[in-house]
Amino acid sequence: MRPPMRITAACRVLFNVVLATAPLPVLTQAPPAPSPPPGTDAYTPGPDSQPQPGVPRGKVEGPLIWKSHVFPNTVREYWIYVPAQYDPSVPAAVMIFQDGHKYVNVEQEYRAPVVMDNLIHRKEMPVTIGLFVNPGHDSETFPENRFRVRNRSVEYDTPNGDYARMLIDELLPELARRYTLTTDPERRALVGASSGGICAFTAAWERPDYFRKVVSHIGSFTNIRGGYHYPFLLRRTDKKPLRVFLQDGSNDLDNQFGNWPLANQSMAAALKFKGYDYRFEFGDGAHTHKHGGAILPDTLRWLWRDVR
Repeated sequence: MRPPMRITAACRVLFNVVLATAPLPVLTQAPPAPSPPPGTDAYTPGPDSQPQPGVPRGKVEGPLIWKSHVFPNTVREYWIYVPAQYDPSVPAAVMIFQDGHKYVNVEQEYRAPVVMDNLIHRKEMPVTIGLFVNPGHDSETFPENRFRVRNRSVEYDTPNGDYARMLIDELLPELARRYTLTTDPERRALVGASSGGICAFTAAWERPDYFRKVVSHIGSFTNIRGGYHYPFLLRRTDKKPLRVFLQDGSNDLDNQFGNWPLANQSMAAALKFKGYDYRFEFGDGAHTHKHGGAILPDTLRWLWRDVR
């Protein structure tokens, strides 16, 4: 029978040395979540897009209904924003938002009434009446998705003066019956996204005697109905008195109508070439409203920077 193993003093010393020099397991916290990679459209609204304590809130009327004569047999919804600071004895600036249902919604990306409340309160933009207008539809039974109303592409993507004429001859006079509005084109602005973006630009381009400020989010300066020609038209036409804000993202649309990022970069290059007062914010977003909504406060500060 084998004698029992003895642990000698020398073995004990060697065992203790091994324990002392062996690496201990490292206990660490879970690593922080990585930042969103480029192209994830990770834009979020900031504090200027949230209701703030002590800021008086304007009122929103609507939806109201308008039946156009410029676009026969069409019916459209519209909303009116009136800031708390509005004084009938002082003509207010005017900002007209295309696809108004999107911009007037204070739960989604743009939250324009909230942004306007905050900026007007801090005198970072003038006291401004907001007119939020939807494209025309062929009946008063509107689709749940208001971007699908029937006359949207005809009105927004066609590069002519019809839409501006509807605003000038129909909706602005209707608004002026109820509120005191400016007649100064420097105090009138147009805003829109996608086809609404090119629509805003077209109306100002056709009628700079009425509108001189433009905001285009993810603008469709592509060949849906001929709008791709604007970068070339800008270069060979005498400079007009417009201030233009463009926003787009490197992951915007690329389809049979064209490439949105390239089209917007071409617009920005043409505006720079002609010496326009312009700003181009080019991010990594897709054809969404996230980037435009997140930067709307800064956009309006820039747009109205010298108007009070």
